[in-house]
Amino acid sequence: MKIIITGATGMVGEGVMLECLENPIVTNVLVVNRKPLNWKHEKLSELIVSDFIKLENYEKQLSGYDGCFFCAGVSSVGINEAQYTHITYDTTIAFATKLAQLNPTMVFTYVSGTSTDSSEKGKLMWARVKGKTENDLMKLPFKGVYNFRPGVMKPFKGQKNIKTIYKIFIPIFTVLFSSKTLTLKQVGQAMINAVRNGYSKHVLEIADIRELSK
Repeated sequence: MKIIITGATGMVGEGVMLECLENPIVTNVLVVNRKPLNWKHEKLSELIVSDFIKLENYEKQLSGYDGCFFCAGVSSVGINEAQYTHITYDTTIAFATKLAQLNPTMVFTYVSGTSTDSSEKGKLMWARVKGKTENDLMKLPFKGVYNFRPGVMKPFKGQKNIKTIYKIFIPIFTVLFSSKTLTLKQVGQAMINAVRNGYSKHVLEIADIRELSK
């Protein structure tokens, strides 16, 4: 299985990448980033792309893959709706559209978030934008599209890209709200299984992700 991962310079993408590197089913991992990752592994290759919307010069490097785990994203704190929409919706859809053209048998997995608004009409700006992104991804001609809403995630031991507040907050949360917590190993396993076997739902909440990871 050959996999593309975005967002590997962040906690979620890095954790998913580590599971892919450990999993024998995955033979090749291409991380697509805006800045160097500084990880070395025999399975791992890296493509630096400054603008995910402008991919015309990278079609050869992005071809021949079975799955894409889109883990890139930003917080909505401190930015307006237009800015957040450009980063979250425009960039994701442009990247996915190009991959669908190059890899028609690909499975695309998108990391969304708990409470994402599928109606696109709710009061929370980020939830509306994420909902529109999910909805429009499912219209693209991939073999399959799976939107993951994982909630709080516990990182791999030894991960580099973890914010200090997460290091403090996650151990407490996992004890108090274990049913609402996943490990990044589970998230990565579920993504791999989605490519390998598919799933009955295209929007996966925490319980679905846990089930698919088995």
